Amino acid sequence: MDFSAQLDDLAKRAADAKASVQAAATESRDKLRQRIDQAQVDATLAMKDAQQQAGEATDRAQSKWAEMKADAAAKMGDVKAKTDRRTHQIDAKMALQDAADAEADAMVAIEGAGWAVENARLQTLDAIDARAHAEERAKAAGLS
Repeated sequence: MDFSAQLDDLAKRAADAKASVQAAATESRDKLRQRIDQAQVDATLAMKDAQQQAGEATDRAQSKWAEMKADAAAKMGDVKAKTDRRTHQIDAKMALQDAADAEADAMVAIEGAGWAVENARLQTLDAIDARAHAEERAKAAGLS
C-alpha cells in the first residue's frame, strides 16, 4: 500500500481547500455560490469514495471506520496498545494478520481525513457566504 502517495494527495487537497477559501474571501457572492456548489459535490464524492473503499475493505476496517467517526481519541490509544503488543508477538501468521489489519486501519483513516478536508472547505465557504450576506443586509438596512 502506498501511504505516501495518499498522504501527498491529502496534502494537495488540503492546500487546494485553503487556496479556494482564500480566493473566496474576495469574490462576488455569485462566484462564491459556484464554489459552494462545487465544494458540496466534491464533499459528497469524497464521502462516497471513502465509504466505498471502507466497504471494500475487511469487516474489521468497516468497523474501524465507524469507530473512527465516533471516537478518534480512543483510536489513538488503541494504536499505542497495538504497537506495545506487537513487540511481544512471535507467531508469524499473527504478525502478518496484524500488519494487514493495521494497513486497513490506515487506509480508512486516510480516506476519512480526505472527507474531513472537503467538509472543512464546504463549511468555511458557507461561513464566508453567511458573513457576506449579513453585511449586504446590514448595509441595505443602513446599519453599517
